[in-house]
Amino acid sequence: MTTTTSTAPGGTWTLGDRTVSRVGYGVMQLAGPGVMGPPRDHDEAVAVLREAVALGVTHLDTSDAYGPRVTNRLIREALHPYPADLLVATKVGARRDAVGGWPTARHPEELRAQVRGNLESLGVDTLDLVYLRMGDAAGPRAGSVAEAFETLAELQQEGLVRHLGVSNVTAEQVAEARTIAPVVGVQNRYNLAHRDDDELVVRLAEDGIAFVPYFPLGGFTPLQSETLARVAAAAGATPSGVALAWLLQRSPNVLVIPGTSRVAHLRENVAGARLRLTGRQLADLDTVGR
Repeated sequence: MTTTTSTAPGGTWTLGDRTVSRVGYGVMQLAGPGVMGPPRDHDEAVAVLREAVALGVTHLDTSDAYGPRVTNRLIREALHPYPADLLVATKVGARRDAVGGWPTARHPEELRAQVRGNLESLGVDTLDLVYLRMGDAAGPRAGSVAEAFETLAELQQEGLVRHLGVSNVTAEQVAEARTIAPVVGVQNRYNLAHRDDDELVVRLAEDGIAFVPYFPLGGFTPLQSETLARVAAAAGATPSGVALAWLLQRSPNVLVIPGTSRVAHLRENVAGARLRLTGRQLADLDTVGR
């Protein structure tokens, strides 16, 4: 295998006015079961966050809905005052109910409250990047983003948010959001096995916009997993490492945010950024999501 030469895991990408590592860390799994309540192991959760930064990760992905408020408070406990090169991205547009559901919360007053909540729990005056989460748990849903995104654009103008993105959206919704305010990132479900956004990835790359896939390692059928395992064995790597390497080689604007609640697994994920897949391996993997 060959490795990347940048000291930042996976190399770097300019996200708005910030240069970040292309391998980030998604903190959702630090919350308790069902993304509700405190972590099973508080000390390990803090250690994971500190180890991520020590490994050169400069892009964290969170939401005040995780817990709720649990992961943001863990980030603050572990890392505040934050390193100057660390970007913390968060999401608004959904809340948690008493049974752990994710009902939408996209009215202007709800979005403003969520932004204020993120500011408070992270202990900052300005949020680095806020994604507007659309759709629902099943995926994107058609509909206008205008009212909600205009609210976030107003908060940006007020200095409470530095950069804006959209999540769980269609290509048409991305285009609509861009007519309202600059979009620096799009966060959708995408991986080897789920490639509905292939064309969107390419178009965003042409426009210098990051594509941040969530669930980068999930949803593989047994046959797809078999192909992934075969390529991983040939590459001397783990299947998860190969899946992350494929995403990083898919397009330079792809930023991965794999999650974990264990330091050992975090190290494995970051190590996967050093893997360079061959043309033959990429061709074999290309059959997985087709």
